[in-house]
Amino acid sequence: MTDFIFALLGAALANNLILGLPLGADSLRQPRSQALALAGGALIALATPLAWLLDQFVLAPLELGALRLFILLPLLAPLAWLCLEGVGRARPNLPREGLWPLLLANGAALGAMLIGSESGFAAAIGLGLGGGLCFWLVLTLLDDLLQQVDETKVPVAFRGTPMLLVCAGLMGLAFLGFNGMGAQ
Repeated sequence: MTDFIFALLGAALANNLILGLPLGADSLRQPRSQALALAGGALIALATPLAWLLDQFVLAPLELGALRLFILLPLLAPLAWLCLEGVGRARPNLPREGLWPLLLANGAALGAMLIGSESGFAAAIGLGLGGGLCFWLVLTLLDDLLQQVDETKVPVAFRGTPMLLVCAGLMGLAFLGFNGMGAQ
């Protein structure tokens, strides 16, 4: 149970998959997409325990551990479609155009799958849930932060991508404060 809790809190706060371990930094290109935040979080939460099960019950007995990346990567396609369709059914008013490539090549999901397959099942579930929660939390907080910035007078040189990078850096520093949370 402690493995699950430490993995959940570590993935959600301390070892953030987007800002701490910049695995999902490609998702910052569309920070204003609530559908991407929900579908990406669900993708990470589903893919990590499934990758552990696939690794332990298929790859390890067949001694195909060296092919882990090539087997786990195609697993993202049906899971990404499933998560995008689930978000479409749950929240039909959210625009989903252009999200398929971002979900399909989600570095945070693939990183969580590879990291989670090297630990126990409880830790893989905790990493999946915490990673999905952190993905949703970072994109939602970044969206709110950028809305606040849009309402202020920002110099022309800082509008767009420079302000996105400044806001992502400030959020990374904020999440850096959670490092060492599980240390004794």
